[in-house]
Amino acid sequence: MSRYIGPSCRQCKAEGTKLFLKGDRCYSAKCAITKSEAGANAKMKKGRPRTKISEYGIRLREKQKLRRFYGMHEAQFHRIFEIANKMTGQTGHNFLQLLERRLDNVVYRLGFATSRKQARQLVLHGHFLVNGKRVDIPSFMVSAGDVVAATEKSRETALLKENAEVAAARTVPQWLEVNAEKIEGKVIALPARDQIDAPVTEQLVVEFYAR
Repeated sequence: MSRYIGPSCRQCKAEGTKLFLKGDRCYSAKCAITKSEAGANAKMKKGRPRTKISEYGIRLREKQKLRRFYGMHEAQFHRIFEIANKMTGQTGHNFLQLLERRLDNVVYRLGFATSRKQARQLVLHGHFLVNGKRVDIPSFMVSAGDVVAATEKSRETALLKENAEVAAARTVPQWLEVNAEKIEGKVIALPARDQIDAPVTEQLVVEFYAR
């Protein structure tokens, strides 16, 4: 399966918003989106004409934005959408909830990784346990009540220690509970829509796949 190996900032610029693909850099003045805002505002003041986007294009961009936000390949992304589409309730909310429940995303949300890409690598290398059992599958779906923790050996690694120190000062989503000192977290409940900060209108993604 192919993977994107170009600059992460290029993906953010393509979508016109921060996708938080490079950890702390995304919160600093070095962020490509932050740098480009002044230039974009200047061009708008000069009356630069905008290209009209079709309805299909709008839905495509929203889908691409969400896929890049979670750092997934199209086939895997579409497969999760199909699962969400078969569930009861609103497909858009189900889809976002399933994406949030991925183990790599939970590790990132707990603050034990600076980006989802780093979280995916940590999971792949077997640094985390779910309910006391080692899980090295980033797409593993956590459930309410699950405990996600670094292995005893991994707790001593410099990277996880540093990430945990930063995590202690950050606020985690309400559906998660974190113990930064133990590098451990718990899934209190499945996330509600207002607890998911994905920068998209999920209904447009649903309409894209339903075409």
